[in-house]
Amino acid sequence: MGYNTLTVSENKNVVTVALNRPEVHNAMNELLIKELTGCFAEVNNKKNVRAVILTGNGKSFCGGADINWMKSMIKYSKNENIGDSKKLLNLFETMYSCRKPVIGRINGSAFGGGLGLIAVCDVAIAVPGLLFAFSETKLGIIPSIISTYVIRRIGPANARRLFITGERFSSEHAKEIGLIDCVVPAQELDARIQQVVEEIKTSAPLAIGEVKALVKTQQETGAEEYKEYAVHKIAELRVSEEGQEGAAAFLEKRKPKWRD
Repeated sequence: MGYNTLTVSENKNVVTVALNRPEVHNAMNELLIKELTGCFAEVNNKKNVRAVILTGNGKSFCGGADINWMKSMIKYSKNENIGDSKKLLNLFETMYSCRKPVIGRINGSAFGGGLGLIAVCDVAIAVPGLLFAFSETKLGIIPSIISTYVIRRIGPANARRLFITGERFSSEHAKEIGLIDCVVPAQELDARIQQVVEEIKTSAPLAIGEVKALVKTQQETGAEEYKEYAVHKIAELRVSEEGQEGAAAFLEKRKPKWRD
């Protein structure tokens, strides 16, 4: 599938998705949202894919909302705004629900919705010296759509402070609050990501998808319902092909067959 706002490549069962609007700091518009949603939906259905790397072409990771896109929305009615917001929510939900591990290769600064893209990654690795901000209040709006995923990442106290002030903060502070998992020098970024990929490949691919679903279910269901879900899910996976292979490999002191 061809894209106008993304570059997508695959190497050794790892898909790299790069936002490709460097002339506008990879800002998000309606087309990018549509293409990124479709891309993750497609990748989610590829059995051979073991991981997805999300990054940005050029100097920025994602500058947030595109100015021209924002201009077009000024005259939107409330219902038109709701429809537009649902498309954006669908993007983040599609990415967060992806059963493949998503690794954020944060190569440049990010603002607004760009931080939502980081928040839906399973692992986010950044270079030093970047700037981040939830800048929505500076524009008289709020980080409403991304808030579900950001608050899960950084917690309510950090979210309140940063949402209210709209202040800029560094890669290092992003790591302190949990938005970023690791900060490494630029020359080490790809090597560190490759280490994560290799670690992922030692885990069973279907189990990875199930554990992502496990966390999501815990976040979105009541305590008793989740406990029942957890009991049935572990029983299901113990008798699954992967569960049987994992147990056999452990007892026989050999590598499991899903290792690439």
